[in-house]
Amino acid sequence: MSPPRRSASGYDESDVRVRPGRSSRPRTKTRPQHIDAEQAMVVAVDRGRWGCVLDDDPDRRIVAMRARELGRTPIVVGDQVDVVGDLTGKPDTLARIVRVNERRTVLRRTADDTDPFERIVVGNAEQLFIVVALADPPPRTGFVERAMVAAYVGGLRPVLCLTKRDLAAESEFAAVFADLDLTIVHAGIDDPLEPALDLLTDRLTAFIGHSGVGKSTLVNRLVPDAYRAVGEVSGVGKGKHTSTQSVALPLPGGGWVVDTPGVRSFGLAHITPDDVIAAFSDLAEAIENCPRGCTHLGPPADPECALDELPGTEQRVAAIRRLLVALNSNESW
Repeated sequence: MSPPRRSASGYDESDVRVRPGRSSRPRTKTRPQHIDAEQAMVVAVDRGRWGCVLDDDPDRRIVAMRARELGRTPIVVGDQVDVVGDLTGKPDTLARIVRVNERRTVLRRTADDTDPFERIVVGNAEQLFIVVALADPPPRTGFVERAMVAAYVGGLRPVLCLTKRDLAAESEFAAVFADLDLTIVHAGIDDPLEPALDLLTDRLTAFIGHSGVGKSTLVNRLVPDAYRAVGEVSGVGKGKHTSTQSVALPLPGGGWVVDTPGVRSFGLAHITPDDVIAAFSDLAEAIENCPRGCTHLGPPADPECALDELPGTEQRVAAIRRLLVALNSNESW
């Protein structure tokens, strides 16, 4: 039997649901200043979480998320960030990244030369170690030249790091870069590590190279507890092979090395010939006298290029023009 219907007079105020009106109080646009934030360096990135170290101390590790006010601001390994929240680093604690400080240097690449979307690989690195095997796989000057271009334009110092010297001589390959004042160091499995450590200590250095050149082997020699195969050093994520993500590792004597994933192609869609020349202070002023649209490759493409009028720089200009040729001819390895 259905309940009897109530008349209108049978209702009182307790039966009436009143929707609250909108508040007249305006929303504030003032954002917190986070003046108590501490500075940290990003050492690992994995699926919306960032591993950081406080005060450049490898023993003060925390895991952080990106604060809502940062939106989609990119945060990469090597970035100096300001963090708030739980900074104890205890298991299951999470801090917040509230600011990303301006980068001093930046290493960028694109997927290929037609891709307009540039990816920041590492921030604030002082050097780029370009790791190349002299054999198995055979070295390619094009990859080294393109990596050098990215380093020069991004403000990094390029260093050519040769491995597997026991399998092939270096003379012909290294001679290609003689006029670019490129530092060359040997760090194969049979080479002593002291020359490399002299360059790496107390610096933030990015390592780059394609698969099979011995890059991860070198990292394991430099950082004996790196455990590159299982990814335990990042403190971010579970069971993910760290060779698929960049990660910064502390050197025992001070400094950091950033091991980046092996690359098949080094796209430079974001770089122009003028960007390359501008990285060389002794040539940057000369190109101001070049005609509009000059690619600085010299005759026959650019018969009026001002670089040809600089006395005593023929070999250096020729070496830089090889970089420009490499800039325009990407290939996969």
